[in-house]
Amino acid sequence: MSAIKKMKDNLLKIFWGNTVVPRGLFELNQYFRLNGPIAFNYERKDGLIVACSNNFRHGSIITSGQDETELDKNIKDAILTSFEVPSSYAKEAKIAKSY
Repeated sequence: MSAIKKMKDNLLKIFWGNTVVPRGLFELNQYFRLNGPIAFNYERKDGLIVACSNNFRHGSIITSGQDETELDKNIKDAILTSFEVPSSYAKEAKIAKSY
């Protein structure tokens, strides 16, 4: 994630304040409450670990990473992006890896 995107997302969060949250955050919460976690299939390609969702009801989420830590971060960012939630709301989204 670029520094400019992080800065933009944090400025939006400051501008909106604590009383307003993006609609996508509500939609994300509803999605997980009604459908459960999003599952991913993993595959190694060209030195990367590629993750592709296999049960996302609105299409597919595909991302990659050099290692598991980077992949986990990228999966969380991809989920937030698919619901149009700025990355500055990652903590509020409470996306966690399920095993």
